Amino acid sequence: MMNEFYIYMLMSVVIAAFSQLLLKKAAQNHYSSMVWEYLNIWVISGYVLMVLSTLLTVVAYKGLDYKNGPIIESLGFVFVMILSRTFFREQLTKKKVIGNIFIFLGIFVFYS
Repeated sequence: MMNEFYIYMLMSVVIAAFSQLLLKKAAQNHYSSMVWEYLNIWVISGYVLMVLSTLLTVVAYKGLDYKNGPIIESLGFVFVMILSRTFFREQLTKKKVIGNIFIFLGIFVFYS
């Protein structure tokens, strides 16, 4: 029984994951002053995406049971791991993989 509000919540999670990647990219750069650490395209874009994600979450909760939100939000950990591997070539450690398997198992158990 999937409705558009599930899609909004899933979009919110994906956008938040990309936001985290932009902020991580900003943290990896070195800047000439403390002001530029916060006023650069990576940080500003990351926070704009985070605001968009928050707005989508608010809209999604209008049509979702509150118990479903945190379950869908937990997919963010999986998306961040995949995106970090894809864009930053981060290693997939055993702990990360096991943690994400537990997230999927938790979602499976919740919706079964």
